[in-house]
Amino acid sequence: MSRRRLLAGLGLLGAALGAGAGSGGLVDAERAFRDWRTLGDRCDVTAARGAAADLDGALLTRLCERRDAARGAVSVLLERVGDVSASDAAALAVMREVVGAPVAADGDGAREALYAAFGQAAAALPFEGETLDRLTILGRLAREDDRERRRRLFFALAPLWRAVNGDASAASPWRRLLPESARAWRERGSPADAGIRGLGVEPVTMEAWLLRLLEAWRDHVAVPGEPWDWWHAAGHASRTLSPSVPHGRLRAINDAYHAALGAKPDAIGIRYDLDPRPGKTPVAFTTYGSRERPEAWVFATYAEGGFDNLVELLHETGHGLHVVATFAERPAFRDWPDSDPFTEGVGDLLAHEAYEPAWQRRWLDVEVTVADGIRARYAGVVLDVAWALFELRMHRAPESDPNAVWTAITHEYLQIAPHPEISWWALRGQLVESPGYMANYAAGAFVTAALRARVRAVRGGGALRGEDPGLYAWLSRELLRFGRARPAADVLREFLGAPVDAGALLADLARARPGAN
Repeated sequence: MSRRRLLAGLGLLGAALGAGAGSGGLVDAERAFRDWRTLGDRCDVTAARGAAADLDGALLTRLCERRDAARGAVSVLLERVGDVSASDAAALAVMREVVGAPVAADGDGAREALYAAFGQAAAALPFEGETLDRLTILGRLAREDDRERRRRLFFALAPLWRAVNGDASAASPWRRLLPESARAWRERGSPADAGIRGLGVEPVTMEAWLLRLLEAWRDHVAVPGEPWDWWHAAGHASRTLSPSVPHGRLRAINDAYHAALGAKPDAIGIRYDLDPRPGKTPVAFTTYGSRERPEAWVFATYAEGGFDNLVELLHETGHGLHVVATFAERPAFRDWPDSDPFTEGVGDLLAHEAYEPAWQRRWLDVEVTVADGIRARYAGVVLDVAWALFELRMHRAPESDPNAVWTAITHEYLQIAPHPEISWWALRGQLVESPGYMANYAAGAFVTAALRARVRAVRGGGALRGEDPGLYAWLSRELLRFGRARPAADVLREFLGAPVDAGALLADLARARPGAN
């Protein structure tokens, strides 16, 4: 430990030892907790930016030293807090939980190495003399009319699945990690189940909903085809709309739309890092920039424009709106229920409006039919559901062949031709980095549909398309601001007037059926 780091720790420890018990001690502890979280945010954002120093000039190494030194001192402060009121006790419990959370999980070193290999492959995929990234290839698959060229584009993704699943044997990198996470799920419960219960829904009920969704897609929407045809079959909206979203307009459309809702991103504290660079994470994400002032950071990689990249940017900006809204709460609760279906469902609340013809007319000056828009909206959702079921089944029976499990799901429900020789399930970095996370997207889709139906009922049909400049203020007050102050299930029940169910999503998906217009 460096002398400066030691002094920083001793400084906070001295504050801890001098702090009084009761409410005064809690005030000091909560302030120190906020400052520790801010150090962590600055460290994380600086690392994600690939920078040696933050925007204020503080060195990354120094920030991380200060963060690490502060953790123990904050823990001491929290343990010295005496009797508090019921509301303060809730804040104290959250802070103790966060400070006491383990820094590393089982198998983290090997998992981080595998994720790094995935990221390296995802950023440099050779195709016909070009070097493309994963998102660019997936976007081109939706827009490429030549079937043979689609096949070649699809197999340009092979370095990704080889990085994750090697030669598809039991000794592959991902399969070596699977028994560890499967054991953790058995012993401590799965993160997927925890997130679903956080909605007030039992996991067995949610799994039944997921299967109902897949069955509805299979019976009324699916178009049989090869894996490389999947994105194109659902991609009429992308092919029609993408010419109106060149790379240079991604931010302009995103910002103008949110400004019309009363949430101009740069004015409310959302910052972006969207340009490709070596070593950048292949997974888009949003995080806090500070706990002292409203600030969110959106990280994504867009080498090209296109409708699909626009929708992802709208989704991540939705997370940013959630982050900055939580600053209405006290520092202990100034967090979001991250990595759960509620957060992912909220992220798509506004983003999913982009699939509606009226939104497209206003913001892109071109539109597709309702059926084509809904098909595009739920093609991504049902693929996420397939991945969620894949993870659940693999963790229940880790000795299974993942290629066979994936092939069975996608063939039965999505009508994709079976190719058990291809590990194309390994296209999502979340499967490597955060086992169980795909369930958040899958379950979150039911949250999104329920929230969108409620907003239309209360604020009118034009609110989500940008005709209600007070929408963000209302959403912040009624839905987004609570952070860790209230359970997501309670927030949802109060906002919706009823528990989440499958009805809104299944009704929305029905609009994609032929002749539903």
